[in-house]
Amino acid sequence: MKTTLIDLPRITDPRGNLTVAEELDTVPFDIKRAYWVYDVPGGESRGGHAHKRLKQLVIALSGSFHVMLDNGFEKQTVLLNHPWQGLLIDINTWRTLDDFSSGAVCLVLASEHYDEDDYIYDYDEFLKYVGCTK
Repeated sequence: MKTTLIDLPRITDPRGNLTVAEELDTVPFDIKRAYWVYDVPGGESRGGHAHKRLKQLVIALSGSFHVMLDNGFEKQTVLLNHPWQGLLIDINTWRTLDDFSSGAVCLVLASEHYDEDDYIYDYDEFLKYVGCTK
């Protein structure tokens, strides 16, 4: 599966810690969009789609949540709960975020501007797109 946990640089200081994300350095793509998800009600999930061209780095800035990944052939679940770690999600990967802790904040750095045509929202269509015939 084309996903990787990336440890971002941590600068520890008694006054508070700092983590840096820089495009084409700690983030392996040009950052064209950033957005964050927060106040997710208990039991709700986010995502539930795949991208044809867009890559993402997903970071739990606060709290924790699970990211379920599916490339059509294998599935994997990753717990994000450290603000210095990002989950790199490549193209053609179905993702669902769930089990948000109270106060969780999810930051997403994206390689592309928003383009509705880049999204695949139907799971069966996704499986056909990636060539999985189950």
